[in-house]
Amino acid sequence: MPTKQEKAAFAKRLRDLLEPLKIRGGTKLAEQFNLRYHGERPVTTQAAHKWLSGATIPKPDKLRMLAEWLNVKEHWLHYGPAPGANARPLARGEKYPPSPETIELASKIESLTPKDRFLVEEMIVRFYGEDATGE
Repeated sequence: MPTKQEKAAFAKRLRDLLEPLKIRGGTKLAEQFNLRYHGERPVTTQAAHKWLSGATIPKPDKLRMLAEWLNVKEHWLHYGPAPGANARPLARGEKYPPSPETIELASKIESLTPKDRFLVEEMIVRFYGEDATGE
């Protein structure tokens, strides 16, 4: 369950993305969101207000739609930038620069035998699907 701080940070990212679109309230957000969202239940004005005020974070399907509409990565919209990364949202397909921890992990994987590297790759594919391999 997200903490108060996580919900507040999400709300700030959402408001910052909506500002250039001149969308400032729950009514306008719900209206514009529902024009794009074709799920079972449209968003109510009250739910949109809760997103903007930091009371709640949208369910995954609605979060995905917000990210697509606002042209940012779903992960960034939900969780924010990676630690030490700049606060700018990433466009779809853009990646955060590797952290020192990621570089260290990649070096360790690279030093494995080919058989063990293959096993690590198979685990990644199992956890994240075929797209994790970059294909």
